[in-house]
Amino acid sequence: MGTTDSRRDRPADGAPQSGPRQARATTRRSAYPVGKVAALAGVTIRTLHHYGELGLLIPSSRSSAGYRLYSETDLDRLTRILYYRELGFCLQDIATLIDDSTDVADHLQHQHKLLTERLARVRDMVAAIEKEMEATMSGNELTPQEKLEIFGSDYDPSWEAEAEQRWGSTQAWQQSTSRTKSFTKDDWLRVKAEGDEFNAALLAAFTSGLAADSEQAMDLAEQHRGMVAQYYACSYAMQRGLADMYLADERFTKTYEDLAPGLAQWVHDAIHANADRHPDQGAGWQ
Repeated sequence: MGTTDSRRDRPADGAPQSGPRQARATTRRSAYPVGKVAALAGVTIRTLHHYGELGLLIPSSRSSAGYRLYSETDLDRLTRILYYRELGFCLQDIATLIDDSTDVADHLQHQHKLLTERLARVRDMVAAIEKEMEATMSGNELTPQEKLEIFGSDYDPSWEAEAEQRWGSTQAWQQSTSRTKSFTKDDWLRVKAEGDEFNAALLAAFTSGLAADSEQAMDLAEQHRGMVAQYYACSYAMQRGLADMYLADERFTKTYEDLAPGLAQWVHDAIHANADRHPDQGAGWQ
């Protein structure tokens, strides 16, 4: 499409609408007029003039009539400029990136790395959107306000993404996702109430001086495993892994330490003691 087509108009420093085109022509020539370069690269003549005014892309020569002429080297530079623009770099940063190295291989490796990282981010975004779509269609997705209402002001939405990144490929995660997909707000309120009641029982047992390996403490650990099991099949070995995480991750530790200093260690020890009295095949996360 020619550069006079109004649909191609964009700001002077704009990038191509559909990603950067390879600016090099299929038929090699010694020089290209500005209109031809604009058509090959998918940008406007105004954009090329702007690049020239900034010193980002200065044509190597001019015709006898004074028109700008771009060499093969100029087209290579334009191609790199357009790739960096597509990656979101400002023109000032692009100038620095290009002028710092004239090695084409360096630029290609750098752009490949940036594009690969961008592709990974896009894939993550697509996966997140698909999950939101699935939840929305089920009609049970909690709003951000409802999540704060149920889980408290300390709730951080990033925890969900982190958990999926760490355990998304496990059977436990798949079971949990399947089971909670149908949860309503009332279901989550029930879960929250049960959790608060259980934490109160833990605190009472701990502050009364019960040993972590006492019968009552181990019974509470068994109750904990049952609560987890409503989301996924939680073996004793898997519960040990949870207990270890309560001490290894300061965010989990804080949940118990805010109730009483030392409670996180006590819960950890009670879970391990209970697992010891229930020999479990296998070990670790399954």
